[in-house]
Amino acid sequence: MSDLKRRTAGTLKWNTIDRVSTQVLYAVVGVILANILSKEEFGLVGALAIFQAFAIIFVDSGFGAALLREKEPTQEDYSTVFWFNLIVSVGVYALLYLCAPLIARLFDDNDALIPMSKVMFLTFVINGLAIVQTNRLMKRMEVKMIAVSNSVAIFVSGIAGVILAFRGYGAWAMVWYSVIMAAVKTLILWLTGGWWPSLTFSRESMRKVRRVGVSVFSSSLLNTISQNVYNFVIGVWYGLAPLGVYTQADKYSKMFTASISQVLTASFVPLLSGVQDSVEAFRRYCRKTGRFAAFILLPAMLLLTVTAPNLFHALFADKWDDAIILFQILCVRGIFVVLVSLYSNYLLSLGKARHLIVSEGVKDGLLFVAIFATVGWHTVPVLVWGLLGATIITWLILLYVTAHGLPLSVGDLLRVNLPFLLPSAVMCCVAWLVGAVLSVWLPEGVSIHINAMIILGVQSVAGLLTYIGIARMMRLEELNEAIAYVSGKSL
Repeated sequence: MSDLKRRTAGTLKWNTIDRVSTQVLYAVVGVILANILSKEEFGLVGALAIFQAFAIIFVDSGFGAALLREKEPTQEDYSTVFWFNLIVSVGVYALLYLCAPLIARLFDDNDALIPMSKVMFLTFVINGLAIVQTNRLMKRMEVKMIAVSNSVAIFVSGIAGVILAFRGYGAWAMVWYSVIMAAVKTLILWLTGGWWPSLTFSRESMRKVRRVGVSVFSSSLLNTISQNVYNFVIGVWYGLAPLGVYTQADKYSKMFTASISQVLTASFVPLLSGVQDSVEAFRRYCRKTGRFAAFILLPAMLLLTVTAPNLFHALFADKWDDAIILFQILCVRGIFVVLVSLYSNYLLSLGKARHLIVSEGVKDGLLFVAIFATVGWHTVPVLVWGLLGATIITWLILLYVTAHGLPLSVGDLLRVNLPFLLPSAVMCCVAWLVGAVLSVWLPEGVSIHINAMIILGVQSVAGLLTYIGIARMMRLEELNEAIAYVSGKSL
């Protein structure tokens, strides 16, 4: 087990490096583009992203995740899934290419969406070529090149996107930014991955991954519906400009929740699947994963919620003020989103496919109830408050669903979060108080960017020091383990 611990620690280290570096680059490019492009232009790309998200699910069909769960996938298994993904991706692209005029008709008959969609949708074909390459490296816990490919891709595509935006290409700058990013990442993985598909397509391989794959696909499809239904409703019901505002708030909140979820999934699902035959070991690592997730998740999302006004003013002045309240609501929601995702990973590691489908069904059903209850208010914030309420109720229900499918009780799932509530709450109070005092003391007439940056910096430092100090006083072992994880020394 010592080798497994070492490999998991190294995997977590590189996954953390990957998410931090890519999100920093992604944020820098996003901030530059957000200061150049209009809300309507962001809305155009946001509309296309809805269909792109569904296409990606169909391309993978859940078989990539099924391979990740297999103890020892063969060359034949990998090759079969690769050829299946390629065939499906080409077919789905052809369908969406023909449906481009219908997509434009949904969003105020905006003809600009027709040529943009035909180019934008190339990304899921290109990304589809890298699914097996990525999953193979994740399965082997060799994720260094995944981190490198992501960072280089965002850097190269970001330069291209910013240049196009400055030259007046509008929404097309973001379209080409997405296409170039997918192409660079896929190219690097193929050149460095050390794997090439065989000219084989095995029915036996499809049979092995089909049961879990179909269940993961169903779960992923429902999850994608829940993630994109609000974009669709806002774009069709409220218009492209409000959709642009919502996508900004959603994008920056998800930068943090998606990072945490991805690090946990890539680092711990292979570990949990490796100990699935030992009830005690599985229970122990679930608790360790849950505590580590809470240690990072609670302070990160709550601090973002408190500092949101200064964060947006430091980045965008007052251009995106409409997005601040949406961002704050979505940050609080992100806590429960990550917890639900964590429970799904537990179930996936044990192959509890039926429980995954039930979980996603409950989540999607509650989201649609929330939409029908709030869409008539004609304000996007009310709609998003409904989203938060539905997510909290989903989390409460899934506590029981998950406990029913795992060798863990509801109390076990809840207790892993409790030690981190007090330091997170005190941290938020300190950060808010610092912000309130500085906003009064700082002189007027200074640039909104400068004032916001000063307040944001002091708030963040004060909040983090408070959290770390209380964690030390409470002797929370995760504080020392986090340092060990990053250095790759232990698990």
